Amino acid sequence: MTISNREDYIRYRFHRAEESYEEALILANEDRWNAVINRLYYACFYAVIALLLNNNIETQTHDGARTQFGLHFIKTGKIKKEFGVLFSKLFDFRQKGDYGDLFDYDEELTRPLIEKVKNFIDEIRLHLA
Repeated sequence: MTISNREDYIRYRFHRAEESYEEALILANEDRWNAVINRLYYACFYAVIALLLNNNIETQTHDGARTQFGLHFIKTGKIKKEFGVLFSKLFDFRQKGDYGDLFDYDEELTRPLIEKVKNFIDEIRLHLA
């Protein structure tokens, strides 16, 4: 994909969010729960990056994205607090799942997050329109 302007980049990031979510669904069918957590986190992360860019807010790190999302969208009430909690929880889960030794997520914890992330992406989509 050629990115020629800011709008293209925003669309690209949001498309990556949707792709990451779809990857999570595929991995869930294979019971790859740590990988599902990773893809769910990235689905949210890419959606947040698209939202921030759409609002002329740039950040260089994952933690920066989480902070800016909280400041500009959660604390202001533009987006429900539950979505901020979900994004932070997935950030922590991804860190633990990707970098922690001898730790595995299971279906019981992970499967309910799938629908929550779908709702998260749908909410971000509304703010991009």
